[in-house]
Amino acid sequence: MALNRDFIGRAFPPSEPYEVSRVKIREFADAIGDRNPIYRDPEAAKAAGHPDVIAPPTFPIVVSLGSSALADPGLGLNYAMVVHGEQRFEHVRPMRPGDVVTCTSTITEIKSIGNNEKLVVETDIKTVDGELVCKSYNTIVERGA
Repeated sequence: MALNRDFIGRAFPPSEPYEVSRVKIREFADAIGDRNPIYRDPEAAKAAGHPDVIAPPTFPIVVSLGSSALADPGLGLNYAMVVHGEQRFEHVRPMRPGDVVTCTSTITEIKSIGNNEKLVVETDIKTVDGELVCKSYNTIVERGA
């Protein structure tokens, strides 16, 4: 079944605030196997020009997946048939411990490709004070729609 094209351009309310911590940054770096000390050691991060440890560039996926954009049943997305097509980030600055961020997502594209449906979600990740930290672009494919 085709995805609901009425969702193109739909913006979703901000996610619940997420507080970035040193522990979460370290756990993420461990999970992806990145041993870079700027993700764990404040002194190494300071030597690299940062005020504290920073999150790896792909860390915003942790926050952006909390968006409600794909959860609306009216979209018609069959999660059992979903594969991840592409993910990219545009960083304004690294995420740091103490950042409290929310995500606001917009479905920017839905189109059929053969028997598949392609869906693109753009997400602004901002501090609760409104500072843009990162934009996420997530492409998913629903197979056999």
